[in-house]
Amino acid sequence: MDFDFDLYVIGAGSGGVRASRFAAGYGARVAVAESRYLGGTCVNVGCVPKKLLVYGASYSDDFENAPGFGWTLDKPSFDWSTLIANKNREIERLNGIYRNLLVNSGVALHEGHARIIDPHTVEINGARHTAAHILIGTGGWPIVPDLPGKEHIITSNEAFYLKELPRRVVVVGGGYIAVEFASIFHGMGAQVTQLYRGELFLRGFDGGIREHLRDELRRKGLDLRFNADPARIDRQQDGSLRVTLKTGEHIDTDCVFYATGRRAMVDGLGLENTGVELDEQGFIKVDEEYRTTEPSIYALGDVINRVPLTPVALAEGMAIARRLFRPEEYRKVDYSLIPTAVFSLPNIGTVGLTTEAAQAAGYQVRLFESRFRPMKLTLTGSQEKTLMKLVVDADTDRVLGCHMVGPDAGEIVQGIAIALKAGATKRVFDETIGIHPTAAEEFVTMRTAVA
Repeated sequence: MDFDFDLYVIGAGSGGVRASRFAAGYGARVAVAESRYLGGTCVNVGCVPKKLLVYGASYSDDFENAPGFGWTLDKPSFDWSTLIANKNREIERLNGIYRNLLVNSGVALHEGHARIIDPHTVEINGARHTAAHILIGTGGWPIVPDLPGKEHIITSNEAFYLKELPRRVVVVGGGYIAVEFASIFHGMGAQVTQLYRGELFLRGFDGGIREHLRDELRRKGLDLRFNADPARIDRQQDGSLRVTLKTGEHIDTDCVFYATGRRAMVDGLGLENTGVELDEQGFIKVDEEYRTTEPSIYALGDVINRVPLTPVALAEGMAIARRLFRPEEYRKVDYSLIPTAVFSLPNIGTVGLTTEAAQAAGYQVRLFESRFRPMKLTLTGSQEKTLMKLVVDADTDRVLGCHMVGPDAGEIVQGIAIALKAGATKRVFDETIGIHPTAAEEFVTMRTAVA
């Protein structure tokens, strides 16, 4: 059969754009459909604007610490609308870059809501297009629980476009998005209460890291409440919101921000016209090569429930393009040792096994830890401490995991991820000369295992 396209991609997010560009570069005829914004969640309502807001929030600590270094400041003031306007301008610039990347790669860009009609046909804006292969990269969407007053809830989608900074914010959730936005709102001067239904936030991260961040955030003045679950939200006569917990306790606030999970964005996609199956959580089922249960249809990124990170979607997009159009260069994506950061204030950087995961996997573990007040804070009143930690296999001396809470943790751990990928032992770390004076040198000067 003669198809209009070799590959039709639905969703111009990180993974979809990467797969499209590389497939076109390999000589395939490619089209991409996008109904919302080029660049997907990451560029528009995810990592990029979030990091810009984190940078904005971090200035409050800098202003507070500046007098220790001889700077005299008038009382700084913060204008939310200026930051949001500047952020919007940067996102528009990035949208344009994504558009140019696609068009200059020879990819046909179709703007509108695409629907799959059959395993080889997509309909968009009233026109039908056939394709040898269809790739779904429609991403995820925030989940809002069904509780009385849920219409008062905002998610990360809306937070990036708030007209003004709320004076008081209740953040609900215990994952990295909740933790990051709690830091953002607090750093900009809001009074923040974070609620999480479990014992301690950031499930899946190293236990020592979770406890250290909890203590540091409380030291900064965030009101963290664990084993706390909202039952309802009511609008008060003065326009404020009242969050009532399942215990009957209530909190008055001006904004309720939820980050309690994300679902696959498959609404109106026409999957019922295909053999594509979803798992019990509603994500698209795929095999090792990202093929769905319909052989001509592939899926990647946040819609498949593997590792919902932008660089992972990029790697998956590259793998699919090679698998279909340059098979001799195809390599599986390696999901082990994926480094990640949480842009809370202070940051978390982590790669490899946590203490708990290493022990559960049967390793005899040696732990190396360092807690210290960073040099930058020694002339200030700040008592914030950095935590660095290595998880080592006692039998082989190989470093299994590296974890950090402190300034620039993501920047530091990225380099260490390469060492772990290369199989570095603790001896290799010990024999590496540090850069002095830096915080990062602690990772090569930890000599004594903790009990």
